[in-house]
Amino acid sequence: MTAGEKFRDAVKQEKPLQIVGTINANHALMAKRVGYRAIYLSGGGVAAGSLGMPDLGISNLDDVLTDIRRITDVCDLPLLVDVDTGFGASAFNVARTTRSLVKFGAAAMHMEDQVGAKRCGHRPGKELVSKGEMADRIKAAVDARTDPSFVIMARTDALANEGLDSAIQRTQKYVEAGADMIFPEAITDLPMYRKFADAVKVPILANITEFGKSPLFTVEELRSANVAMILYPLTAFRAMNKAALKVYENLRKTGTQKASIADMQTREELYDIINYHSYEKKLDELFTRGRS
Repeated sequence: MTAGEKFRDAVKQEKPLQIVGTINANHALMAKRVGYRAIYLSGGGVAAGSLGMPDLGISNLDDVLTDIRRITDVCDLPLLVDVDTGFGASAFNVARTTRSLVKFGAAAMHMEDQVGAKRCGHRPGKELVSKGEMADRIKAAVDARTDPSFVIMARTDALANEGLDSAIQRTQKYVEAGADMIFPEAITDLPMYRKFADAVKVPILANITEFGKSPLFTVEELRSANVAMILYPLTAFRAMNKAALKVYENLRKTGTQKASIADMQTREELYDIINYHSYEKKLDELFTRGRS
């Protein structure tokens, strides 16, 4: 089963499918251990986590591919990837992005209808391209995918700028262009999700990110609104950052990490997640073989 097939199957099997953001390969392994069926690489997460920069179109395709490869090398969960506006101004750029993601083992990508100088979907000042230009991006991606099961998801940021009706019309156009799934960004109430689902007739994704425009709806609430996928893009990343800052502050203030030990993952817990002992066993076997 290809990565794309795994993602499509997960959407069918778990309703709605919970997709958690994994900022690195270690987090991907933890998500798999807990029982998630799909994981996510956030563009904002790559910018902030890997580059230490804001999510303003600064990161590029190679930055994202580096993190994709690290995750897919060790974790076989289907990976949904944020590709911003396609990483380039032309259809050739979108095509290259699509082919590269398939080659590096991603299962799906979402691409948005903002201009190249994009902004976070929950921030003001977003500017959109025309429906036609976004449809061309989608067609370029669909034509370029070397695996027909690879999922092309279209994200619209039109709600804030153009209103609900226009946003729905945009997504219908995107489905006509070949989008397999739809990601309406910054939705503010459950009936909106229902309207999108009814209008596009393909699986829709709810981005339940913290401190944004969308309320923190529960799985049950979103199921009632016909949402097929629920995304938690940076939940663990935010918690990790808060915990790390607290540890740094306490260590600097007190001169010891003793007060933080209870909040830490132990050495053995880490080894269990990354399967350390099996690697060590293999190394011992190789050394023993070399001496004989």
